[in-house]
Amino acid sequence: MSDNPTVQMIQAPNTLRLKVGGRLGGIDAAAIAKAEAALKSLSGNFAEWLDDELVKLEAARQRIRTEGLNVETAEALYLRAHDLKGLGATYEFPLVTRIAGSLCKLIDDPESRMDAPMFLVDAHIDGINASVRGNIRTDDHPVGRKLVEELEGRVAKLAA
Repeated sequence: MSDNPTVQMIQAPNTLRLKVGGRLGGIDAAAIAKAEAALKSLSGNFAEWLDDELVKLEAARQRIRTEGLNVETAEALYLRAHDLKGLGATYEFPLVTRIAGSLCKLIDDPESRMDAPMFLVDAHIDGINASVRGNIRTDDHPVGRKLVEELEGRVAKLAA
């Protein structure tokens, strides 16, 4: 090290403003309205699409029952649950999103997936199916609230 206390500071120019045209635009309300209208026009298909997702989830569960819980079958179940976590609210079933989120939390870590109790996995899948079949869309419904709180509580207890 040198005894010279001289320090030179080099300031790099900020060229981001030049790259994005000087100003970041605001949110385009017309584009949002157009997207919402498009989504609303598709809402008639939501029930069918949600049923398709439930069939895929059930197929993943049946595959585990047939082949056993292994890396591949557990990953397939996780992907189905993750899809429902993202799609539930879009399909107007936020309760499905919340239950699927709890299932994802239960089997999220590939290292510990194999230790997930199958009865709890089944309870989540059965809860998702019951929610859709009973048209219980939110946790404002007393049965929906009790169901999701119980499932999340069991997952939290297992994680602790």
